[in-house]
Amino acid sequence: MEGIHIRDATLDDAAAIAEIYNQGVEDRIATFETELRSPEEQEAWLRSIARRYPAVVAESNGEIIGWAGAGPYGNREFYRGIGEFSMYVHRDWKRLGAGDLLLANLISEAERLELWKLLSRIFPFNEASRALCRKHGFREVGMYEKHARLDGRWLDVVIVERLISLNLSLMS
Repeated sequence: MEGIHIRDATLDDAAAIAEIYNQGVEDRIATFETELRSPEEQEAWLRSIARRYPAVVAESNGEIIGWAGAGPYGNREFYRGIGEFSMYVHRDWKRLGAGDLLLANLISEAERLELWKLLSRIFPFNEASRALCRKHGFREVGMYEKHARLDGRWLDVVIVERLISLNLSLMS
């Protein structure tokens, strides 16, 4: 983890975020998406979540090596405090600690932004992501069976969530 720095994502990071996300699309271990994203699409996403949901990047020697971000869980006002998150690490940097730092910082930023819950869906075979989530206090609360098809086969997803206790207590 030495030499890895975490900071808030900026619009200037959109191309690097797209590149790393597209590796996830190509590798078929973390998303149902099959179409690559452009830097412009990632920039639009960053604009859409600005000041309401967290987005962080991991850097090493000035190079973006991973990112994590959350967006709205739903468009209804009562879901406003729930962030649905994703996290991707560059292929060359997996299992070197970037994901651990990204997730810790994403949780911290979600707390600062007064979210009360983070959640995601993970492929059951993505053991590294499931273990990382458990390490950071996420619990597996269920599974969506045959959630969608990827490359012609049905895949399940494990639902993970983490309550942000400080913000829940502030709302009581």
